[in-house]
Amino acid sequence: MRKGRFSEEQITKMLAESNAGARTEDICRKYGVSTKTFYRWREKFAGLKGSEVRRMKEMEAKITRLERIVSKQALELQVAEEIIKGKW
Repeated sequence: MRKGRFSEEQITKMLAESNAGARTEDICRKYGVSTKTFYRWREKFAGLKGSEVRRMKEMEAKITRLERIVSKQALELQVAEEIIKGKW
């Protein structure tokens, strides 16, 4: 998985600046972030602190890994059932 350019603390700092009244365009220019990325972060991380954002990202990575494992096991079961039925 690709590591982001900004840490969780930096993202929450940018969002806090926006909540304090700074213009979004100014914040994006200051940190070198596109407005689309900023709005995506605001939608996803609104109201969270840096540690909460980090925990959420860790949980998303764990869920993705578990989904991959489950899909692999489901495929193996399907192949095993087809072998048992004599389709192979």
